[in-house]
Amino acid sequence: MALLVCGPTQARTLSVKIDRIESAVADLNEVSVRLFWPASAPHGELRLRAKRIDSPSLGYRFDDLDWRCRLQREDSQVWVCAGEIRSGNAAPMQLSIAVDAMDIDAELASGASRIGVHREAAVPDATRIDLTRVPLVWTQALLAQAWPAAVIAAGEGDARLVVRAVDDQPLRISGPVVLRGAGLDTEDGSIAAADLDTSIDVDARLGESDLIRVEGRLDGGELLWGTTYLALEQRRIDLRVGAEHHEGEGWKLPELYWNDPGILTVEGSAGLDADNDVDAMELHVRAPDLGPLRDGYLSGWLGMAGLGEMTFAGAANGSLRMRGGQLADADLRLSGVDLKDADDRFSFAGLEGDVALSSSGPIDSALQWRGGTLHGMALGPARLPFRSEAGNVRLREAVAATLLGGNVLLNHLLLRPPLDADGAALRFGVALEDLDVAQLSKALDWPAFTGTLSGSIPDARYQAEQLILDGGLEMQLFGGRVGVSALSMERPFGVLPTLSADIQFDDIDLTALTGAFDFGSISGKLDGSIADLRLVGWEAVAFDARLVTDRHRGVRQRISQRAVQDLTSVGNASFVNSLQSQLIGFFDDFGYSRLGIGCKLVNEVCTMEGLAPAGEGFVLVEGAGVPRLTVLGFNRRVDWPTLVERLAAVGKGEVKAVVD
Repeated sequence: MALLVCGPTQARTLSVKIDRIESAVADLNEVSVRLFWPASAPHGELRLRAKRIDSPSLGYRFDDLDWRCRLQREDSQVWVCAGEIRSGNAAPMQLSIAVDAMDIDAELASGASRIGVHREAAVPDATRIDLTRVPLVWTQALLAQAWPAAVIAAGEGDARLVVRAVDDQPLRISGPVVLRGAGLDTEDGSIAAADLDTSIDVDARLGESDLIRVEGRLDGGELLWGTTYLALEQRRIDLRVGAEHHEGEGWKLPELYWNDPGILTVEGSAGLDADNDVDAMELHVRAPDLGPLRDGYLSGWLGMAGLGEMTFAGAANGSLRMRGGQLADADLRLSGVDLKDADDRFSFAGLEGDVALSSSGPIDSALQWRGGTLHGMALGPARLPFRSEAGNVRLREAVAATLLGGNVLLNHLLLRPPLDADGAALRFGVALEDLDVAQLSKALDWPAFTGTLSGSIPDARYQAEQLILDGGLEMQLFGGRVGVSALSMERPFGVLPTLSADIQFDDIDLTALTGAFDFGSISGKLDGSIADLRLVGWEAVAFDARLVTDRHRGVRQRISQRAVQDLTSVGNASFVNSLQSQLIGFFDDFGYSRLGIGCKLVNEVCTMEGLAPAGEGFVLVEGAGVPRLTVLGFNRRVDWPTLVERLAAVGKGEVKAVVD
């Protein structure tokens, strides 16, 4: 320390250098203080510099601090110094300090933002901090003490906090906090917040063990935690959170309370592991009105399942318990619930009852509905009795419901919640008994097919967004049989669902088939197959199809002039023998020996084939009798969208007959 005192007409200078200053709040290193007071002047100039200021308990560090201020005495007790302060390359701010015999007051300002500090000599371990319109990014270092992965993105706040720093005791911070437009993200993007307005009381004790309690309200905003997305709009949410953290362990949340009045109330506790993943949880949930629950709380989960626009009505209560990061027990109770898929794939009315999940001993429950629909087709009432044990939910007995004049039988069902990395899994067996194909055609806006649909899928498995079905379906259609096997689906409720299957046709009555499609008239029996069929978004993208007539004793094989014209217009074909081409207009129909066509679809191109090669073309219709009519195809590569357009035009009767 160097001190120079001069006469009354001379300037006075005081210089001090200190290697280190330690306090309960912060440590200062390489500190220098210089005071210059001109002779007879009412004020002096103070300059304070510090190489580094560390506050480990608050998480802050400042390098190359430089503060210049005008020092003056405002009365006999108070000294005031105010001026510009800089730290490194950061923008300058204004710092003022007032000191008297008992108190110290300081204010740091940048524009409209203020941080005020007040300490009383009578209570040296307590410091009051007043924050006014402070950008939340200024508190990043303090947040990082409790939550290193979180990064503040936006917002400002006010607070009136008391910081108590007592040797050998945790740092304690308490007081009211108001946040406006707050936003944050975690490094992995799994947790985020935006436009949060909140008013809370905070009590935090930070040290080797951290204890934090928050109580107050949210007034709108958005929150994301994993798949859970909350859109709070401008609703007021009452909340309480208690949290504790011990060195080397994850956070414990012994108190959780969330109340969105009239919509959702959640109470319980939770525990996180060292990686901040949920390890244990116990929650009790009440939802008196499911209507606003979708947009407010469920949009993330429903969107993943392809049900983002599904509507709800009714009420629900539930509970769940997790142990070791896995769901152990759960119970969902529904009352007067109606739900409807926005795309009309399904709906249920009057859902009542409960579904229980038990990881230990058996628990029975039951769920029933008054009615429903599947793709617009009425589904009759049903009751599903469940039993749960060892973490699975099973159907206790087979269940039947009416559909399309027949029955749908759910023979067995097993649901396993997401207990590991493989996620949730569903297995079931279903059978269809004598469904009316005419009603099905009308509901799906198909041509007027007739017949019955029966079949069974002994075992179906749904996991990782893939549905695999064992067994098959069989339809009695157009006097013959249609069999569907090797069924599987990917993303059945998601974006661009994909279906794969093999289809076999046996003894289809061509008179009934062509009549349903308004494709002229052809008599006879048809066999064939569609192998490796693949639909994406319910549009065909690949298959290998071959259809050929099958001769039967006593069954006439005739093709009408209209059918010939439709066939040639679709397949870019032509007649053989110019004389017979000229005579075709004199006959209503013709005999044929065989009829066959094949198409292998790859990359929107159909590679065509017929009964046999014929020079540069292939035979589509092999004639019989007089006149003997043979139809050849010449275009072996056909654009699939164009072919579909032609088929649609023929089915609507938009193709006019042309006779060569």
